[in-house]
Amino acid sequence: MAKKVQDTALLDPAVMRPALLAALHKLDPRALVSNPVMFVTEVVAALTTLLFLRNLALGSGAAFLVAQIAAWLWFTVYFANFAEAMAEGRGKARADSLRSTQSETPAKKLASPDTRDVETVSSRSLRTGDIVLVEAGDIVPADGEAIDGVASVDESAITGESAPVIREAGGDRSSVTGGTRVVSDWLKVRVTAKPGESFLDRMIALVEGAKRQKTPNEIALNILLVGMTIIFLLVVVTLEPFVAYSGAFVPVAYLIALLVTLIPTTIGGLLSAIGVAGMDRLVKANVVAKSGRAVEAAGDVDTLLLDKTGTITFGARMADGFYPLPGVREPDLTEASLYASLSDETPEGRSVVELARKLLPRGVEQRASVKQAVAFSAQTRMSGVDLVDGTELRKGATDAVLAWCETGSSKTLTDIVERIAKSGGTPLLVARDRRPLGVIHLKDIVKPGIRERFAELRRMGVRTVMITGDNPLTAAAIAAEAGVDDFLAEATPENKLELIRKEQAEGKLVAMCGDGSNDAPALAQADVGVAMNTGTPAAKEAGNLIDLDSDPTKLIEIVMVGKQLLISRGSLTTFSIANDVAKYFAILPALFVTAYPGLGALNVMGLSSPGSAILSAVIFNALVIIALIPLALKGVKYTPASAAKLLRHNLLIYGLGGLVVPFIGIKAIDLVVSALALA
Repeated sequence: MAKKVQDTALLDPAVMRPALLAALHKLDPRALVSNPVMFVTEVVAALTTLLFLRNLALGSGAAFLVAQIAAWLWFTVYFANFAEAMAEGRGKARADSLRSTQSETPAKKLASPDTRDVETVSSRSLRTGDIVLVEAGDIVPADGEAIDGVASVDESAITGESAPVIREAGGDRSSVTGGTRVVSDWLKVRVTAKPGESFLDRMIALVEGAKRQKTPNEIALNILLVGMTIIFLLVVVTLEPFVAYSGAFVPVAYLIALLVTLIPTTIGGLLSAIGVAGMDRLVKANVVAKSGRAVEAAGDVDTLLLDKTGTITFGARMADGFYPLPGVREPDLTEASLYASLSDETPEGRSVVELARKLLPRGVEQRASVKQAVAFSAQTRMSGVDLVDGTELRKGATDAVLAWCETGSSKTLTDIVERIAKSGGTPLLVARDRRPLGVIHLKDIVKPGIRERFAELRRMGVRTVMITGDNPLTAAAIAAEAGVDDFLAEATPENKLELIRKEQAEGKLVAMCGDGSNDAPALAQADVGVAMNTGTPAAKEAGNLIDLDSDPTKLIEIVMVGKQLLISRGSLTTFSIANDVAKYFAILPALFVTAYPGLGALNVMGLSSPGSAILSAVIFNALVIIALIPLALKGVKYTPASAAKLLRHNLLIYGLGGLVVPFIGIKAIDLVVSALALA
């Protein structure tokens, strides 16, 4: 299914039409200057066009040939731009997407604080002082202050804390943040954020200010391409005085066209195609890529930062064990926990039922006859049931249940609660008929198999760092269980950005996995931003890769694809260099054979004429890019090997192929050009 969606996206006219226009915009030299090869090709195409216009005005018979050369040169530049525009245009602008996320959040606006009559509006239309109602399941539409009610609010998408917090009118717990979700009860909120100053607006500003650095391979390849372009530019420029000295005549259009056939236009035009190929291959791993550059950067990643909640862990607290107090049998506590959770539809309540069913004999729950369910509320901070036989069962926060029992905490209970809290879990006290029975241990469960995958990443040379808003004790416990190399606790969006920039300043490439709105700036700043599909829209729009399986260890597959892209790019670069060397020796004899008949012995291809040689080379230079697209899309298989072995393989296969193919291709095109009298 994912493959089908991805293929449709690549061929969708809605993607191709903007790319066609974007390719024209990229003809602007200011935009093209970042690609030195294509920039030089454009300059040469412009000069050739001017030569055509001059020859046309003078009535020169060479005007038709020069026009063909100019057309093929412009085609080469435009095709390379179009491929790049397709690769880049598939992702939406991050900041614009974040803004659209704001506008898509509905708000229940109240005319006054005393009414419950609501008008549903877009959160973007809210202004300072507006009153909104948020109920269980609603997303808080804007930053504000609670003026009435009390509710349990899930702030994990904003703060990274997995446990919901209580927000109520008055006091120091009245502030609510846009983008958080109300778990239970309701609140009336007065909007306090001015337009453009909300939490999401700050996220947008951080995302827009994020800059991605080039990978070492990109820098090295750019240096190589610039160096080769300068070398061949000097070669062609020095040919003019050599031609004049020898008494021969070679039109200027031939020389500047020769320059384009010699510089590495093949690899320059295929870079974007290689990126598109990586995005396509990632679909097999159920990963959607917005940028081919991010996939390439993944091959060189040194540090992986992972958000804890929803990334390393499931994000929802789940029952992990039952701890009875002295004098209470564990089966009795387990059974009481089961009954108290039968009417609890929260993920935590369902996990208690599931764990209890595993530990108790089948059919135990059928013995309970519920008279009344007691739902959880932010005021009582506990839930439970009243049975028909008069038994009262409650579970919830320790202090709340103890207050219901009208008793104090024993040393044993205190020790159990503290032990669970220090391990990073959440204790729930269970009581029957106002007598404490024991404690349920809730914990944010680490995803299965993740420790082994982190060990595999370590063997690949990738350092893993968990970042979370949890306290250091909780963070340390989860980090040890997950097997990460390091962790950052109580992290704010600014802390995450600071850590990423610190790693990047040390020359490291950083990948970031996250799922919350508070991860958006870090996802944008990281060289590779992998957002979980279960995350918030803000996170998914800020990242340049989206993991549809929400598996943080998917980075292993992403790194493998990234390395495959690097290998593919290296192989095609080898082919391009060998290709240009072959074209150099194939064309020069044809150009100078009239002045130096002895060069005819080197004209092994037997090209018809200097004009046919140049036109055939220009056509071959454009068509070989298209011909190599299948190889670029398929990629070269990645197998761990030494640099020397990879070099030998590249020279044997792609180096030798790059030498042979131009001789065959240029000769075949020359026969067609001669037959059609195009030159």
